[in-house]
Amino acid sequence: MRALKAVIAEDEPVLRVELRKTLTNLWPELVICAEAEDGVEALRALEEHAPDVLFLDIQMPGMSGLEVAKQASGKCHVAFVTAYDKYAVAAFEEGAVDYVMKPFSTARLATTVARLKEKLAGAPANLDGLLNALGQLANGPQQHLRWITASQGNELRLITVEEICYFQSDAKYTLVVTPERESLIRRPIKELIEALDPQMFWQIHRGTLVNVNAIAGVQRGIGGHLQVKLKQRKETLPVSEPYMHLFKSM
Repeated sequence: MRALKAVIAEDEPVLRVELRKTLTNLWPELVICAEAEDGVEALRALEEHAPDVLFLDIQMPGMSGLEVAKQASGKCHVAFVTAYDKYAVAAFEEGAVDYVMKPFSTARLATTVARLKEKLAGAPANLDGLLNALGQLANGPQQHLRWITASQGNELRLITVEEICYFQSDAKYTLVVTPERESLIRRPIKELIEALDPQMFWQIHRGTLVNVNAIAGVQRGIGGHLQVKLKQRKETLPVSEPYMHLFKSM
């Protein structure tokens, strides 16, 4: 009997490892033949390995999961991986594919595995109708990011945006700072600016986004430069010249 093959396409390394580990426990006969961290790699793995199942993150750099899914339509069974309810609900109601919400729940993933096993008896679904619906959702009114999955050592944390005091980015990582601790994500400031509510998070520096609700006030430092004081953190955050206008009313 031919071994069943799967590809995991997920851009967050910690989540990718967790998904692979949980799938191995729940579905030991499934062979994870490739992993991808962006859409281009996912498409390459799809063409090279012709998997039976594709676990596909909707939001990926390079090429979106929706674009990859167009190529997977009718070729393999797809389970979308998403942190966005609007996509998950649409995919689930369509019935052609299953979905896994971030952060992963072993119980929910077990349900996904059971459904995929049933579907493997039939041909992979044509996803054209579903992808059109998801595309319309993606192009509709923006749904702002509601939580972040971040790594702290070997631990994966789910952080709601309300908890976050600020984001601070360097060339490779972005620091997620809450009142109690700091965590890292591999998500650039530019992408966060597009995903977060601009009324809640202000960019005050090239690499810094601050939660307006975490601001205690502003003060002038050496040379007249503004510094943001935080309600629940001791450090201050510098405001660069292009963003000083945000605090004129303070």
